[in-house]
Amino acid sequence: MTAALFYHPEAYTTGGPKLMGRNAAGESFLRGFLAHSPPGELWVQVAEAAHARHFAEAARAAGRAEPVRAVVNAQLGALAQAGTVYHPGPGIGGHAWQRAAHGHGAWSLCGITHTTSSARAMDAIVELVTAPVQPWDALICTSTAVRDNVQRLLQAQIDHLRERLAIGRLVLPQFPVIPLGIHTADFQFTAAQRSKARKALGLKKNTLAVLFVGRLSFHAKAHPLAMYQALQRAQARTGKEVVLVECGWHANDHISRAYADAAALASPGVRVVTLDGRKAADRETAWAGADIFCSLSDNIQETFGITPIEAMAAGLPVVVSDWDGYRDTVRHEVDGFCIPTTMPAPGLGGDLALRHALEIDNYDMYCGHTCSVVAVDVEAAAEAFMQLLRAPDLRQRMGSAGRQRAREVYDWAVVMGQYQDLWTKLAGLRREGAAQLAPSRRPWPARMDPFEAFAAYPSRSLKPDTLLALADGDAATALQRLAAYRQLAMVSFAQPVLPDAAEAQQVIEALASGPRAAADVVAGIAEARRGLVFRGLVWLLKLGVLRLV
Repeated sequence: MTAALFYHPEAYTTGGPKLMGRNAAGESFLRGFLAHSPPGELWVQVAEAAHARHFAEAARAAGRAEPVRAVVNAQLGALAQAGTVYHPGPGIGGHAWQRAAHGHGAWSLCGITHTTSSARAMDAIVELVTAPVQPWDALICTSTAVRDNVQRLLQAQIDHLRERLAIGRLVLPQFPVIPLGIHTADFQFTAAQRSKARKALGLKKNTLAVLFVGRLSFHAKAHPLAMYQALQRAQARTGKEVVLVECGWHANDHISRAYADAAALASPGVRVVTLDGRKAADRETAWAGADIFCSLSDNIQETFGITPIEAMAAGLPVVVSDWDGYRDTVRHEVDGFCIPTTMPAPGLGGDLALRHALEIDNYDMYCGHTCSVVAVDVEAAAEAFMQLLRAPDLRQRMGSAGRQRAREVYDWAVVMGQYQDLWTKLAGLRREGAAQLAPSRRPWPARMDPFEAFAAYPSRSLKPDTLLALADGDAATALQRLAAYRQLAMVSFAQPVLPDAAEAQQVIEALASGPRAAADVVAGIAEARRGLVFRGLVWLLKLGVLRLV
């Protein structure tokens, strides 16, 4: 089973002005979805038609010839035919409210975590406690560590509501762990490519290149000091010539200088080469020319970490921190080494959270302040580097193990199957559970029917027994007046929510013989449109075409 995609180009492309991990993950997902989802009509939910065209172009470029069915908010109920809607973020609570008007069991919602440390992401997660999500919805967690984080956030919100409102019943979505995927074939390099890359990096035959790939941000990605210190110790103790390749990008000159200053101080014996990770050619040079991969992430914005599995696909042994999703993907002493990390115990970071909540610190500073008190074991990292620098056979063995694991576990051909299985499971849960749901009188309390929410405003309400008559007692005059008024901009602007010309004529003709109750006036209108036309009787009163008796 497949799903409709909630599609906005920004979420599935890396061509924007600010490249983030979620963009890269979304672009990779879309490639995987188009390559490995079963054949059949492709569905997208879009905010505007241009987004549907963008998706259709991407689908055709990927070799998909099926028609694309685009759903905009005005036809949201059509998503019931798709069955499941995949959202490229965690905020499915807001979409559950939109679904409510069509029935909580009309379709399933499936979101995914990226970072969960931003205020926006945390708010989206805790909203799941009170939004009308259902057991046939899901929030995919990309690692066991992030699922634990999500559950802690939810439990804190549940505890708050129990203390304040004594809530007892909870309805939550599923929280499956499904990793991000990669296209492992992208990381296979020939001997000629490797030779060309090493030449471009200025590497001698016996020089060993250690690679880091990702944003070069000490406050929002991975603080580099542990890596610098560990490489310096390993280089000094082994006597090997080591080059560090940092393939990424600095957000500004201040950060670029900070990296250069730290490397000069902490690892003076290690030459540093910086490549622009936004350029495909530089990324190929980095992956093809490296001997060892390193990512000592220590930042709470990380949830999965895709670069270690890319390194594994490239056949590189990896040295990573024992941190969040890395511990799911990298097997210690099999694919590489997982380096221990330490952070303060719970209860010692309330001030950091409050500074972020009060906007004393922006998100980057919140992450940076937090990672400043997260430590990666430098000596353990140095020892791992020493083993790999000294032993070509170990590098080869770990690289081969990692490549096999990447192909068998993390290629999109495998991961997309897990998505399909999940969506099939959600459909089954929906079929079993939706029929037991009682209809909600007010499905979206914060977006109530305005005629109920503001019921105290008018003198009277239109009711089925309200007596109506033509204002001039003559149907021909009423139709002529209505036709003239329909031309006014101040009238025609509301046409999408008003009776059409034929329906208005039917109302007028029903009153041609004299006053009648409002319910009788609309009795001949098609049932699907009867409520709208009944409401439209007040519009005809507004225009002076009808009058109250």
